[in-house]
Amino acid sequence: MKKLILLICAFNALTISAQNITLENIWGGKYYPQSLYGINSMNDGEHYSIQEQNGIYKYAYQSFINKQDSKELIVSGSFDEYKFSSDEKYILVLTESIPIYRHSVKGKWQIYDREKKSFQTIFDGKPIQEPTFSPDAKKVAFAFENNLYYQDLTSNKVTQITKDGKKNEIINGITDWVYEEEFAFVRHFDWNADGSAIAFVRFDESAVKEFHIPIYGQNLYPEEMRFKYPKAGEDNSKVSLHLFGLESNKIENISLSSVENYYIPQIKFTKDKNTLAVLTCNRHQNKVDVNFVDISSKKVSKLFTETDKAWIETDKFTFEFLDNNNFLWASERDGNRHIYQYDKSGKLVKQITKGDWEVTEYYGFDSNDKTVYFQSNSFNGKRISTEKHIYKINLDGSKMEMLSLKNGTNSADFSKNFKYFIHNYSSISEPSVYNLNDGKKPHEYGVILNNSDIKTRLSADNMGTKELFTLKTEKGHELNAWIIKPKDFDSKKKYPVLLYQYSGPGSQEVANSWIDMNDQWHFMLAQKGYLVVCVDGRGTGGKGTEFKKQTYLNLGKMEVEDQIDTAKVLAKYEYVDASRIGIWGWSYGGFMSSNAILRAGDVFKMAIAVAPVTNWRYYDSVYTERFLRTPQENPKGYDENSPMTYATQFNDKEDKFLLVHGTADDNVHLQNAMELSESLIQADKQFEMMIYPDKNHGIYGGKTRIQLYRKMTNFILENL
Repeated sequence: MKKLILLICAFNALTISAQNITLENIWGGKYYPQSLYGINSMNDGEHYSIQEQNGIYKYAYQSFINKQDSKELIVSGSFDEYKFSSDEKYILVLTESIPIYRHSVKGKWQIYDREKKSFQTIFDGKPIQEPTFSPDAKKVAFAFENNLYYQDLTSNKVTQITKDGKKNEIINGITDWVYEEEFAFVRHFDWNADGSAIAFVRFDESAVKEFHIPIYGQNLYPEEMRFKYPKAGEDNSKVSLHLFGLESNKIENISLSSVENYYIPQIKFTKDKNTLAVLTCNRHQNKVDVNFVDISSKKVSKLFTETDKAWIETDKFTFEFLDNNNFLWASERDGNRHIYQYDKSGKLVKQITKGDWEVTEYYGFDSNDKTVYFQSNSFNGKRISTEKHIYKINLDGSKMEMLSLKNGTNSADFSKNFKYFIHNYSSISEPSVYNLNDGKKPHEYGVILNNSDIKTRLSADNMGTKELFTLKTEKGHELNAWIIKPKDFDSKKKYPVLLYQYSGPGSQEVANSWIDMNDQWHFMLAQKGYLVVCVDGRGTGGKGTEFKKQTYLNLGKMEVEDQIDTAKVLAKYEYVDASRIGIWGWSYGGFMSSNAILRAGDVFKMAIAVAPVTNWRYYDSVYTERFLRTPQENPKGYDENSPMTYATQFNDKEDKFLLVHGTADDNVHLQNAMELSESLIQADKQFEMMIYPDKNHGIYGGKTRIQLYRKMTNFILENL
């Protein structure tokens, strides 16, 4: 009988365990939603292509209306990326890809000829970057080892455009580390409309200081990764604009001395083969010149200058060309990001979108009916800062219409003719679903892919609840928030609370969208008896420029105050144990959680900081100076909010701190964690530290993620 009881107990324990969310299930992908990869509308506007596991497939939009299968294999194979030529006769496909930094990748690229059903290798299969078809689909330009080339697809002849490229010195047509990371793109060259010329930006990073990272990799002597990393206030690459003529086979320099030219965030040819649009800006990134370059005469004409008392986000959509070189421009000048129309001389024609809400994404312009398509956080004209919806509006600013139908987060991939769009929708209660929608009116045709099984799996594993709410601090700040509670939540009990946040300028963690993998872990913690809360403090996005830019020149002051004030509000909830409130975050969130535990140990019991910035002096120039200017100009803004400044205040007798970093983090260097740890050591403070060998800012690979989250879970269980 005793054995039988033990067996029954063991079976019940296994059953209970199987019904709970586990780290193995989270990082094993049990709750990971399916997605559509590589959605590409075909030229006819009636079909689209998708990248699947065994090839690239073509579908008819109509198949989801008439319920007839239209799946057609375009090319079989396992590809990492693909690009069509303008006439869709050829497809560039990537295999054997090797990641470089956040966006950059090199690898073997081939061209698939859809008529001949054959492959043609680019540059003999050498690992190239950013291959791009010419508009006439007769050539492909690309970068290799910091130089630009193009390959004629008829003769297979390869022409080397630049010859001075050299690692850690000169880069042609590809961005340097800081441009890639902070302006969020890699290719910095462009074909003109008839394929007769290529404009490109050259980076001279000779004066930029190198950063060295040891790579262990079980080598007897570690290898060393060396790359140019401009820190705040230090030298950046010197950038210059150049033009290569295919017929002359010559490179010509284009002088930008008449305009702002410290950074060149964008170059893009207009529909006119002789007109190149160039965005240039100052080092503070609060003055942007919009310029046209006549490539025949090399004349640079400044159309207008956009200024801001804080900063201008050139890494987001800024301009789109219409007919006759008129263009659309995005600006925050009226307090929200909106779309404006300019003529080719730089004269403002009209502000197209208006209202106390903001444009969050631009989708395109239908020249047939003069309609602009975009995403915004407006819901029928009223801002809902936690949501995103899909809209169209006439070019003259009339007849704005919402095309998405449900509250939540909506995004779109439009057909080339804007007749349809593939609609990706999710909410706090509904996993991502892909529908086919009408592009001209608010109408849903049918479901392409849904993830209802993910919700079923989480529900079966006793997922708790996630609720959106507004938290008001004692200072009167109303902040977006969410709370995760266990399924068996009892308001008469006292629960410990873990705060999670990111808090970086313009970021948003609180949204009416489906849960990510961090939230899956948060639900697991809720099952263990915790409440998890997230609050977007001042300086975050979705509420207009005044709310977002009030932290300018003082990063970490208001944001940390808001997390401390949040904890004080939560401490008064009848179901919160005020003596057990913790905080954690990654990157900017790690900067925040470090500050919180060191500056407000009376409020927070424990903190975890993963890959944190610990002093903005150690971070890159473009990001940091955008919000703080240089350390030489604003030393207080750097030092007064650095967690290192408060190391002596850490109450290690009562509070617990876990510091985590990867040794190969090229973004937020290990130096940050080392300097903070040295400050704590010299203050004679006890804390815990976890270092991940050869891991970058994402800290992943093999068993790394599950080991990290198990470490954090145990630290929370032991100290909160």
